[in-house]
Amino acid sequence: MSPLLSIVLPVHGVERFLPACLDSLRAEAAPGTVEIIAVDDLSPDGCPALLDAHAARDGRMRVLHLTENQGLGGARAAGLAEAAGTYVWFVDSDDWLPDGALDAVLAELAREEERARAGEHPADVLLTDFSHAYADGGTEPNPWHRVLATPALAAGCTAADQPGLLRAVMAVWNKIVRRTFLLDLGVSFGRGYYEDISVTYPALLAARRLRFLDRSCYTYRRGRPGAITSTASARHADAFAQYDAIFAFLDRRDDPLRPLVFERTVRQALTVYDTPGLVPADLRADFFRRITDHIARHRPDGHHFPRGPRGVPYRLAARGARRPYDELRRTRGLPRAAREGTLALAPTVRRAVRGGARFTAYNAFRRLPLDEHLAVYAAYWHRGYACNPAAIYEKARELAPQIRGVWVVETRAQAAVLPAGVPYVLLNSPAYLRATATAKYFVNNVNFPHTMVKRPGSVHVQTQHGTPLKSMGMDLRAHPVAADGMDFDRLREAVARWDYLVSPNPHTSEHFSRAFPGRYELLETGYPRNDRLALATPAACAAVREALGIAEGQRTVLYAPTHREARGGYLPLLDLPALARLLGPGHTLLVRTHYFHSGGPGALATGPDAARIVDVSAHPVVEDLYLAADALLTDYSSVMFDYAVLDRPITVFAPDWEEYRAVRGAYFDLLAEAPGPVATTTPAAAEALLSGDPRPDLRAVFRARFCPWDDGRAAERVVRAVFPTGSPAGEQSPRVLTA
Repeated sequence: MSPLLSIVLPVHGVERFLPACLDSLRAEAAPGTVEIIAVDDLSPDGCPALLDAHAARDGRMRVLHLTENQGLGGARAAGLAEAAGTYVWFVDSDDWLPDGALDAVLAELAREEERARAGEHPADVLLTDFSHAYADGGTEPNPWHRVLATPALAAGCTAADQPGLLRAVMAVWNKIVRRTFLLDLGVSFGRGYYEDISVTYPALLAARRLRFLDRSCYTYRRGRPGAITSTASARHADAFAQYDAIFAFLDRRDDPLRPLVFERTVRQALTVYDTPGLVPADLRADFFRRITDHIARHRPDGHHFPRGPRGVPYRLAARGARRPYDELRRTRGLPRAAREGTLALAPTVRRAVRGGARFTAYNAFRRLPLDEHLAVYAAYWHRGYACNPAAIYEKARELAPQIRGVWVVETRAQAAVLPAGVPYVLLNSPAYLRATATAKYFVNNVNFPHTMVKRPGSVHVQTQHGTPLKSMGMDLRAHPVAADGMDFDRLREAVARWDYLVSPNPHTSEHFSRAFPGRYELLETGYPRNDRLALATPAACAAVREALGIAEGQRTVLYAPTHREARGGYLPLLDLPALARLLGPGHTLLVRTHYFHSGGPGALATGPDAARIVDVSAHPVVEDLYLAADALLTDYSSVMFDYAVLDRPITVFAPDWEEYRAVRGAYFDLLAEAPGPVATTTPAAAEALLSGDPRPDLRAVFRARFCPWDDGRAAERVVRAVFPTGSPAGEQSPRVLTA
């Protein structure tokens, strides 16, 4: 009778750690349940004798002595060829299993076999929780636990159902694989470093059923001498052969997760390049060139890297721009060829900037006096004229006309769509450097680049750009997947430059004061961008609808989903064509993806008996869409807090709330305090939308909590608090708190 589990144990040069590993493979399971195939990969130390001695005492174990060193991949392949178990577990011989782990795994596998006997599909891959162990005795829990510990993976699902798992560790040692499934994949372990990813990616992508065992069943030894994560070697370039193998597998199947796999491999390659001491200095140029080549050969059609600063490293790598990339990593700035702005400056200054002396020029401009009448505005990483800064700019022109405002934009295309008469400078141009070196006031809804110095006497106004449902700032320390490598020390430095932080409501004041600790003053004014909503007239709404091409009499629904860190780019959970059919031809469905995403639904044909779907992801002003929509359908996006100002129906589509809350964290339970009906399926969402305004009572409670200051005068309150203006008699000042 075949064993339930085969443990394949490749061994080479680990004499110091091998006894602990072998001792940890104990189990109370019935005889014949487990076999251990130890592969002596021509180990040069005492490991062969240790293995033979242990096999003499443990009848479950066989030892294969290879006559040529094969490396981890070859040794695993040799062991797999000898395995007879229903499942196979590749354990590294310098690691170990915690007490009881093997029996816990065997119990789960036995349950899967019961499913198979009942005619159901058993798990193709069982993932286990794990921990890291360090040489000083310290341990660390699995940093990706929240991504894996979801109801879907506990019950069994596919990678398409749970794509966030592809962002967790892709090593093979915490993945127990059904042996016949693995053999049928037609994949193999690679040669050299990173040899297991050419198996783990295909296994996870192809599995009809994945499960996660929420118990630490593996202890991975970190930082030992000789480990690839701490060794300088030309063999780190072996990763590119493994990537080619992964994409050769994907070329044989139509997999919707290909873009996510591509992004994951590019990020891993860049991480190896960035990590000090891994890629030898004389090989770094070639390694970077190979990253560029990998992007060119395997980038999916239509793929776009993230907008804004998040995407800059990837775009530089795609262009092969190694020196700017290295400067970015060194300074954490945004190195790019500087471009001439709208102000005429000396040719010698322009040449200095273009020649790479941006910071020299900037420091020279800082010697100039502070311009008490200049304000620099920006929004969403210099993407254009928008949000709270735009509302503050317009009100400042009215109440503080002596203050000259200038906007920072990244491209000439963005400059071309600025409202008429709005002055601008192009990012990193000489005009930009001069403006940011000399301005008295700075207004932004994100942080200005850290390379910009906070001069004594300057005033920085941070408006942020949404009421927080999800964890923000320093609170993300408890959510590493959502933090995505955030530099919390750098965040503290950025917050230290703030003089004012604008708050839209008491809820935000409470949580931002903790998430962004600093010495700024908190302006409890409401959001300036929502003044337009609070003051909207029927005529203004009709004008926007006409501009968007919405036919008169059409009931319009805005669908605006948020970004999900665990799922990558735009991966809709809502079936848009089905929703359009259920809503019917009397509806128009506006679809707006999150600004982190470059993708969207595109053109979707719906037919004469369905609602028209319009992709408005690229529309520059989201407030237009609020005014045009008769109802909002969203998930966990902060748009719900802004749209509530209009007092119109809101439906929450929350099919993955528990997963989202586990990965990102949340400041309150949305399902318990929703602004309207909650749906978890497309038909339920359609039913809520078709019912008109089913829960105005919920919206009233929601508005009382999150919209108490939205009276149409928030921008005025901010301007009077920040800029020198003449306050009319009896004018009420904004509530100002010290954070």
